[in-house]
Amino acid sequence: MLKLYGGARSRASIVQWYLEELAVPYEFVLLDMQAGEHRQLAFLAINPIGKVPAIVEGDFNLWESGAILLYLAEKYGEPGLSLERRSLLSQWIIYANATFGPAMVSDASRETELPRHMTMLNHLLESQPFIMGETFSVADVAIGSLIAYGKMLFQLDFSAYPAVVNYAKRLSERPPCQKSILGMK
Repeated sequence: MLKLYGGARSRASIVQWYLEELAVPYEFVLLDMQAGEHRQLAFLAINPIGKVPAIVEGDFNLWESGAILLYLAEKYGEPGLSLERRSLLSQWIIYANATFGPAMVSDASRETELPRHMTMLNHLLESQPFIMGETFSVADVAIGSLIAYGKMLFQLDFSAYPAVVNYAKRLSERPPCQKSILGMK
């Protein structure tokens, strides 16, 4: 059985959300980050950086939430996709982790960069219900989780972006999101 390693209020909830969406059986291994369990040799053998999330499936270890999402999408969620569709999914997951997330987390970027990202997302979501079009995908987990974090952790007001607000509401009504992302409050 796949094991997902995470801490309380960690990015492991992003991976948990997608595992719940896929209905893939998994064991959640909660590490006590305050006690430093993520820096013990047993976990460092899984992720030598000592950060969560990480997964173990058989003899296979993988860390970094974006890489895990791509792996799960390929193996369980969206197998057999065209190169173009896989590349677009990768684009959105990498964008979430490398560009959108940092724009939200940094105080300086939040004022200068985040409005540009939110405007782009609002425009996109005015014409389609999900990031990749008409159907929910792993891209929605990557982007939607960050929007939820922005509201929960930074108390960001997204009211200037009504399509994003409606999108976030639709995502928050999904039981897997409620169990993972919204359950971490």
